[in-house]
Amino acid sequence: MKKKDFIWILVLVLFSLIVIVPQSRTIFEKYTALYPYVMGFIKTAILASLGERLVHRIKKGSYFGDKGILLKLIVWGFLGMVFVVIFKIFAGGVVQAQAASLLPSIEGTSFISSLLTAFLISLMMNVFFAPSFMLFHRVTDLYIELSDGDIKKMVKVPFKEVTSKIDLHQFLDFVVLKTIPLFWIPAHTITFLLPENYRVLMAAYLSVVLGVLLSVAKAKKTEEK
Repeated sequence: MKKKDFIWILVLVLFSLIVIVPQSRTIFEKYTALYPYVMGFIKTAILASLGERLVHRIKKGSYFGDKGILLKLIVWGFLGMVFVVIFKIFAGGVVQAQAASLLPSIEGTSFISSLLTAFLISLMMNVFFAPSFMLFHRVTDLYIELSDGDIKKMVKVPFKEVTSKIDLHQFLDFVVLKTIPLFWIPAHTITFLLPENYRVLMAAYLSVVLGVLLSVAKAKKTEEK
């Protein structure tokens, strides 16, 4: 483990302490309730970027070296704002559908009842929203990559060139058909068991977890070779 790995871990730990230490957690909850979009931007921009840097470390051997890191951070922040409203839409929609007997439900306030509702929210969100979100993120990544992170160059990049770079088979086979049912649906089920103020934060942490899982998978493949 190198010095930069310790720095990455330190940043993650320091950010995590905000929700662990009671005094800072109270402030966190207050501002999340008052400014949901701003806090959604900050939480996702920082944590998802940490996850993205980890994936870059796995693939390239270093945390940096690619261009447009700031733009990628801004994209993640924007997506964090999207998550704020999307989580509301799907959580509220599933509860309404259950009340109208359009989706299965268990009466009462037991853990099993909450688990079923959380699972259905996660299932609906990951089936109907996640693929388009993932594709959008891939497109923005390619725009940044093809323009070397230069906004002036970015507006000149043909959309056809961007779409031609997308490996549709890999996207559908791995991203959609593997990560969604095997990781995202179970993980977001846990997310929707949490209090509302912590759901976007949890979603951001999950990107870090996915980065760790990818690193473990790569290590195993290397050992097999």
